[in-house]
Amino acid sequence: MIGYLQGRLLKKEDEKILLLVGGIGYEVLLPASVMASLASCDAGEELSFSIYYHQTERQPKPTLIGFHTEEEKEFFQLFISVEDIGPMKAVKAMGMPIEEIAGAIEGGDLKTLVKLPGIGKRTAQKIIATLEGKTARFALEAVSSGSTPKPPEAPFVDQVIDVLTHQLGHRASDARELVAAAMARNPEIGGPEALLDEVYKKPAQ
Repeated sequence: MIGYLQGRLLKKEDEKILLLVGGIGYEVLLPASVMASLASCDAGEELSFSIYYHQTERQPKPTLIGFHTEEEKEFFQLFISVEDIGPMKAVKAMGMPIEEIAGAIEGGDLKTLVKLPGIGKRTAQKIIATLEGKTARFALEAVSSGSTPKPPEAPFVDQVIDVLTHQLGHRASDARELVAAAMARNPEIGGPEALLDEVYKKPAQ
């Protein structure tokens, strides 16, 4: 199975690129947001992608789907766990950065989700029902000045979002904002208790 590719860009098409790796040209499908980031890339430039490898009995031809980061791939794998969203539909639908999509999911924002290509109101409702509470760490990507949160942080961030919403009565969007603010104030937080303390810590006067 292919999990990562690095090579030279041979050509770009609407939804895919041809990447030359070790003398072999690989067709790699790219979500719209990833493809948009390559707008200024020319043939011959060196590129690398985390790869989601898709092959089933009904679709025996392997499909490679590329992402800039492992976090984007992880979000994609969550996204396709929603009923009626397969890999090909997800590639077309992911037209926004994952932190924006995740923020809409955690905030129950149907208006934003239905702006995604191919996503209607019913599918947007399924996305929220299936993924709300599971995508908070992706919504927090924008908090860390472009750096990727350490993997150990992810479980307790989701845990604190869940406590704030289901035990303490906050709306999901408000809980996400509270956690984002706390993480911005103290990026070194190392566990759920410390994060909750920071959430409710009074700002210094």
